[in-house]
Amino acid sequence: MRIVFIDGMGGGLVAQVISQVTGRVPENTELIGLGTNALATAAMLKAGLKRGATGENAVCVTAQTADVIVGPIGIVLPNSMLGEITPRMAEAVASSRARKLLLPVSQNHFEFISMESKPMSQLVKEAADKIVDIAGKI
Repeated sequence: MRIVFIDGMGGGLVAQVISQVTGRVPENTELIGLGTNALATAAMLKAGLKRGATGENAVCVTAQTADVIVGPIGIVLPNSMLGEITPRMAEAVASSRARKLLLPVSQNHFEFISMESKPMSQLVKEAADKIVDIAGKI
């Protein structure tokens, strides 16, 4: 199983999920971090990943071979994350056959209607638990 983590800006959000996932998934699970910038990639590697890449092409190519993609909702929204998510990246992630686990991080140009507000720490834990559950079923 190939689980791909995608983040931008400082990479801190997805790094929190990664730190709760590493060591809890089967050994044959491939965990890959993709950053929209070098800082985000470095944060994911520091959180425990052994493989990472940076940039639009890395996201577009790797999304097509992923079984699960994890990241903030912005990874499927063109021009989100202060413009770090290009339309090509958003399309590649959204059209990937992978199961997507998206963290509901609000941005100034959209909001979620009728969604229970939870602390980010709880969302991170729920995401990590879901990843471990999915990886354990393979």
